Amino acid sequence: MRFVTLVKLRAVIGKACCLALAVGLAGCGGFYDLDENYPHPRDYPIHGIDVSKYQGQIDWNAVASSGVKFAWIKATEGGDHADERFIANWTGARLAGVPHGAYHFVYWCRPPIEEISWFEQNVPVEDDALPPVLDVEATPTSVTCHRHLERESAIADMKVMLDEMERHFGKRPVIYTSVDFYEAILSGGAFSDYPIWVRSTKHHPAVRYGSRNWHFWQYQSDGSVPGIEGKVDRNAFYGTREQWQAFLDGPK
Repeated sequence: MRFVTLVKLRAVIGKACCLALAVGLAGCGGFYDLDENYPHPRDYPIHGIDVSKYQGQIDWNAVASSGVKFAWIKATEGGDHADERFIANWTGARLAGVPHGAYHFVYWCRPPIEEISWFEQNVPVEDDALPPVLDVEATPTSVTCHRHLERESAIADMKVMLDEMERHFGKRPVIYTSVDFYEAILSGGAFSDYPIWVRSTKHHPAVRYGSRNWHFWQYQSDGSVPGIEGKVDRNAFYGTREQWQAFLDGPK
């Protein structure tokens, strides 16, 4: 998919007001230090969420009615942990018509093929699902995995996992990353041919990720959405509504 530059996107989308979004996505201010040099989260028309067991029981029909356009759902972690709410969330999103995809949180002390085999065992293969996501983050506080990540070996492990994900699901995976992992492992241009989903809750991604083209932006970790009790991560898609439809349709 071709993506417009930040400047062009700003011109195309313009200064869309939060009120232009559905009620559940209103209230875009307060969590983001607006830098007038870059677009604000509300300037992107397509917004979604990511969820796990921590959101509890979700009313997916209410989520869909609120204006949420996509949902990333935690499926697995490491080689033996499945999120307790994955099946319920996956089924609920599908029945409510919310485009959805699964993500795997990498545990760096497991063989990479073992991790993705576990992910494949737990995630349905559906033609209309969003691409799978590989969630790569540094875990220095893990009580069971004290591995210090080195760039070369981490990239090698990621390649094994990404290749297998694409082979199994038939879709180019998305990479989710935090700023610290990106700076330590990916900032040299690694996997630049993969769509990337970046976390940045205080600044526009360009401030923390430089010129790296991004596809999804996790801009809030304490959002509120109808149908979900408590807080939830909120995300924006980089592009217009037409580009979002092209992403859903996949490569031609």
